[in-house]
Amino acid sequence: MDFSLSEEQLRGRASVIEFASANLNVGLAEREASSTFDRAIWKQLADFGVLKWNIPLEYGGFGHGVVTSTLLLEALGYGCRDSGLNLAVAGQMWTVQQPIISSGSTEQQATLLPALGSGSLIGAHAITEPGSGSDTFSLSTVAEPSADGFRLTGTKALIGMAAVADLLLVFAKTDPDMGHWGISAFLVEVDTPGVDVSTTHEKMGLRTNPTTTVTFDEAPISHAAMLGTRGAGVGISTDSLEWERAFILAWQIGAMERQLEMTIDHAKQREQFGQPIGRFQSVANRIVDMRLRLETARLLLYKTAWLKESGRPAQLESALAKLHIAEEFVASGLDAVRTFGGIGYLTETGVERDLRDAVGGLIYGGTSDIQRQVVARLLGL
Repeated sequence: MDFSLSEEQLRGRASVIEFASANLNVGLAEREASSTFDRAIWKQLADFGVLKWNIPLEYGGFGHGVVTSTLLLEALGYGCRDSGLNLAVAGQMWTVQQPIISSGSTEQQATLLPALGSGSLIGAHAITEPGSGSDTFSLSTVAEPSADGFRLTGTKALIGMAAVADLLLVFAKTDPDMGHWGISAFLVEVDTPGVDVSTTHEKMGLRTNPTTTVTFDEAPISHAAMLGTRGAGVGISTDSLEWERAFILAWQIGAMERQLEMTIDHAKQREQFGQPIGRFQSVANRIVDMRLRLETARLLLYKTAWLKESGRPAQLESALAKLHIAEEFVASGLDAVRTFGGIGYLTETGVERDLRDAVGGLIYGGTSDIQRQVVARLLGL
C-alpha cells in the first residue's frame, strides 16, 4: 500500500493549516465562554472553500475525492482549535451535503449544493428525538399527507447547528404502518411556518456548536422537499450514518497531532528536580502513548477513506474509525492535561478545552457502545 501523498495534497494541507491558524482562532476563548457561533467566521471559511471540498465540480465545488477531503479536514483540525466549528464543518459535509449528493434530485442538487458550499445556507441533520437516540428509527415525528404535500409534526432533540441553520434534513414517518420502510427524508427550510428552534442547551464542550431542540407543528412541506423517494428514509440514513461514522471525526486527527506537539514542547521546557519533565519515564510514556494513538487512528481513518473512495464496503471500518478516534482523543486529552499539570487545568491555556470537547465524540454520531454493537454484529456475533 502506498502511503505517500501527492504534491497537490501536501500543498492543500499546508494551505488549510495556514488559513485556519491565522483566521479561525480569533476570539475563540470569548466565543467558547459565551457559547457563541460566529456566522462571519463560517462565511470566512466558506469563502476559503472549505465547504466545497466534497461538492462535485458541476455544482460549484472542488470535487475532491474522499481521501483528499479527509486529509483537508485533518488539516483543519490541526490549524483550528475551535472544535465546535470543526464539528460543524464535518457535520454539514457528511450528513447534509453528502446525502444530497447521493440521493438528491437534479433540482435539489443544483439549488442547494452551491448555496451550502458558499456558506449562504447552513445545513443541519435532524434525526434524533427525545425517545429515539441510539434506537435511531423509533421515530415519533410524522409527515402526514396533505393536498399539496405533507404536514410535519414532532420533536427533534440534541440537533447540532439547528439554532443557526437555514436548512434541516429531517426524517419522519410517512407511512407509520410500514415500520422502517415507512420513513422518509425531507429538506426543510427553518423559516417554514410551524418550525421552532428556540430552545438551545448549554453543554460541557463543543460550545461554539449550538445544540437545539426543534419542534414541528403541522409544518407544511412540499413534495419537492422530499429527499429521494417516499419510504427511502432508512436507506438514506444508513448511507449517511456510514459517511458520518467514518469521517465526522477526521478533524480530531489534526487536533491530536497539534496536541501532541504542544505536549512534547512543554515536556522539554518545563523543569522539575533539575531536569525537563520529559526525562521522567512516567511523563515520557504518556507522550509515547499519545503518538501511538495518533498513528493508529490516522491509519484507520485513511484506510476507511481509501475504501470509500474505491467504492468498496466500509461498514466495519467506519464503525471502528468512529470508535477508535473518539476514545483515543479523550485518552490523549487527559494525558495532555496531566502532563501540563496545574496550568493544563486552567481555562486560559486551552489544554483542558480539548479534553472537554473530546468527550462529545463518545456520544454524537453514534455512541461508542453503539459502534461496538455494530462491529460485533458485522463480526457475526
